[in-house]
Amino acid sequence: MIAAGTADPAHRALTPNERGYAEVGGVRIAYEVFGDGEQTILLLPPWAIIHSRFWKLQVPYLARHFRVVTFDPRGNGLSDRPETADEYGPRATAQDAVAVLDATGVADAVIVCHCAPASAALLLAVEHPERVRGAVFLSPALPITPALPERTGHSFDAELTDYEGWAKANRHYWARDFGGYLEFFFERAFTEPHSTKQFEDSVAWALETTPETLALTMQSPGLDRETIDDLMARVQCPLLVTQGDRDELIPPDRGRAFADATGAALVELGDVGHCPQARHPVRFNELLHDFAARAYGRPVGAAPWRRAVGRRRRALYVSSPIGLGHAWRDVAIARELRAVHPDLQIDWLAQDPVTRVLETAGERIHPASALLANESRHIAAESREHELNVFQAWRRMDEILLANFMVFRDLVRDEPYDLWIGDEAWELDYYLHENPELKTAPYAFLTDFVGWLPMPEGGDDEARLTADYNAEMIEQIARFPRVRDQAIFVGGPEDVVPRAFGDGLPAIGPWVQEHFDFSGYVLAPDAGPPASPVDRAALRAELGFGPDEVVCLVTVGGSGVGTELLRRVIDAHPQARARVPGLRMIVVCGPRIDPDSLPAHEGLEVVTYVDRLSRHLAACDVAVTQGGLTTCMELTAAKTPFVYFPLRRHFEQNLHVRHRLERYGAGRAMDLATATPETIASAIASALADGAGSADVERDGAARAARLLAELL
Repeated sequence: MIAAGTADPAHRALTPNERGYAEVGGVRIAYEVFGDGEQTILLLPPWAIIHSRFWKLQVPYLARHFRVVTFDPRGNGLSDRPETADEYGPRATAQDAVAVLDATGVADAVIVCHCAPASAALLLAVEHPERVRGAVFLSPALPITPALPERTGHSFDAELTDYEGWAKANRHYWARDFGGYLEFFFERAFTEPHSTKQFEDSVAWALETTPETLALTMQSPGLDRETIDDLMARVQCPLLVTQGDRDELIPPDRGRAFADATGAALVELGDVGHCPQARHPVRFNELLHDFAARAYGRPVGAAPWRRAVGRRRRALYVSSPIGLGHAWRDVAIARELRAVHPDLQIDWLAQDPVTRVLETAGERIHPASALLANESRHIAAESREHELNVFQAWRRMDEILLANFMVFRDLVRDEPYDLWIGDEAWELDYYLHENPELKTAPYAFLTDFVGWLPMPEGGDDEARLTADYNAEMIEQIARFPRVRDQAIFVGGPEDVVPRAFGDGLPAIGPWVQEHFDFSGYVLAPDAGPPASPVDRAALRAELGFGPDEVVCLVTVGGSGVGTELLRRVIDAHPQARARVPGLRMIVVCGPRIDPDSLPAHEGLEVVTYVDRLSRHLAACDVAVTQGGLTTCMELTAAKTPFVYFPLRRHFEQNLHVRHRLERYGAGRAMDLATATPETIASAIASALADGAGSADVERDGAARAARLLAELL
């Protein structure tokens, strides 16, 4: 069982400061504590159908401003699973919450509850008023207005012959098809289109309990209407209630009725379903933050302000940390942009390994970069030998991406910028389109591929999911064209794959031509002057390569995914050396692979991170690499012959990059699954013999991109 407290740290945006158990009547309640603020937010678990990971999109952001405490409900996650119905219910949940506050040393907290624990939250607020600074209720499951008609008239205990619709909320059906009930239930929890990831998460978390345990929660003692009315009349702390008008589990009038009965502030959410914390986390996180701050008497005010015309011109550059290619091209663009606007200050919001490049280049890294959750570590954890399903890895990075967008959001709310630039900052682009009212500066988006594409191994399911993600992007841009003031495709129209976005969706090529400008490819700053490549002989001498020496450079870029490829090429080194006498092979591990973990041979050099790698790519005689676009295009531009091994299931390398390289007539693609030391050695020798006959790569891409950006200043 994978429970809440054992989630892989690489996949979490923030790991807890503390984990432990509170004990109530012999029942252990698992809790986690995040952040170290003196003021606390306690996130109550929802119904035992889901554990505390329910709040995964709230915890990282809130923990930068408060201490955050979560706990798993009885019956799910790492908490115990009592075996009688009497041990569940609102009074048990309220007792568990008090025990967790005691165990974590929290004197008082703002409590947040979703749906089922609303009764428990009322008990807490009324019976322990000294412990509750304020309370937030999402879609409170309190019987204060009539239930939805489709949910009435069904028996939980009766054996039926027909289990259609809400008749599935039945313990006999659960025993027969629990998964079927969960899918039915969560389809109604997420009524918004394009909610596939939230739906999958919820079903997976629900499968960590059992139908027998969940049935006990349905049979547990609740609070009667008279008691609930009394509690609502007596609650004294500040209250906030939210309610979605597309909620198919709780009647949409429930929030207003709660506000009328308690005096709570009401936020009605238009076109929103049952789970705004998962489907609309940016807006919801800010609601929670501002309410909790006011409940603690903390001012929620504006940052220091300066008259706009008196401010220095500033740009904020967000560069993707997945690989190092984005970093070098972004440095090249930034330098050209400053050539157009010498007074421009560029701040970078970036993380390792991009920050290594930026520091070397003398760029200014914004201190908020230290708050970013680690994306590269997540990608490395998703890889398996020479395989990376990058589409699914990106989907599973949703917690990290949202956390990093919230860092960006806090930064630009407090500091004014004249331009935002995002190079494959997909989270920035997505959440700005989801929340277009947050856009307060011109925004430019850069990318070298457009379109999530399925790999054959993913079957119909992956084809369905990629099409859904593409459809959402197309809808967002059609509805809010003003969000992107500039969209730059790093390449030319011919570099766009000749594919469709999915069944029933447009072809990618014409859509990109309508919505993007083309900069041409952007080479690293060291790739040579605009008119011609670098002086190769002089560069070889500078790097210590002999004039008659044959140098093979092996590199896997800035990620930690390439260990298997390095080992396989090293195994091929003796045979390659036999085919090319005196061959000197230099293996570049990059910043994330330990060189001591790799074997050694005569004539083989294993080195760690190499600064300004493009110079080595231009100086060597032949190269072996993964299928990353930047390395392959630097080799193409330098006319260096090379062999490349796209990562298995990596749609970008296998489809987008390969299409581009074939257009240039560059490189030889190989499959590591079938490659042997003999075939790799032969490919290296053949590449040397054949040389590079690739087409010329444009050398002014950085300047062209900079001119497009400069128009926004």
